[in-house]
Amino acid sequence: MAESIQNIFHRIGNLIVMAILETGRTFLFAYQAIRLFFVPPKRIKDLIIHMEFVGNQSILIIMLTGSFTGLALAYQIYMGFSLVNATNLVGPTVALGIYKELAPVLTGLIVAARAGGAMTAQIGTMRVSEQIDALEVMGVDPIQYLVSPRILAALISLPLLCGVFDFVAINSAEFICTSVLELDKAIFWDKIYNWIQPRSIIEGLIKAAIFGLTFSVICTKTGFYTGGGAKGVGDSTNKGVVYSMVMIIIFNFFTSNVIRMYFSLVDQW
Repeated sequence: MAESIQNIFHRIGNLIVMAILETGRTFLFAYQAIRLFFVPPKRIKDLIIHMEFVGNQSILIIMLTGSFTGLALAYQIYMGFSLVNATNLVGPTVALGIYKELAPVLTGLIVAARAGGAMTAQIGTMRVSEQIDALEVMGVDPIQYLVSPRILAALISLPLLCGVFDFVAINSAEFICTSVLELDKAIFWDKIYNWIQPRSIIEGLIKAAIFGLTFSVICTKTGFYTGGGAKGVGDSTNKGVVYSMVMIIIFNFFTSNVIRMYFSLVDQW
């Protein structure tokens, strides 16, 4: 009995140590990738190409998701507030939920699934087919060439996509509230203007940038260290997408609290 308990604690300890080591490696990988982007030769053209892939090619699905998120959220909040005769507060409540939580989180999850999986698969395929080894032989830093532009592209593109999500979702919410549920349009926007501060939108954009950095680092690192042939590429792709989406959910909680603490300190000053 004592030995089994000891083995359990030993395994838990090993898992904690491995998690700490892997976290450290990931931070070092991210630091190296970002630093190398600003070292000549700078891959500006590659950055633009990957921004088009991460950003432009995700706009349609972001707009589609944002529109139905706004519609569903506004309808459900209206149904709840109608029970207590507080339907005039539907607008600011919907806006607060979209700007601070739903827009950055859903944008991060959608783009992580769409672009993050592709990043892992592309880099992983290059690793197992020895194309990365060929780059090293030619004197090209594979992290600077393959990883850095992808990470910077995700870091820049996610806040822009989050802004698109914000715009589409709040206008969809306004449509269903005023055209279907027959709320007053002037009151809807006036309540949002009076209750919602710009910092709520800024918080969501900051979180979106952090989520973009999170999924791009995890997915590129997973692909970069892929092994095991075609099966390894598939496993790495699955692992990169799942890990990045889980970390986005976890980071959302901590990032929200850190940003709120920062704004509280700013208000006190």
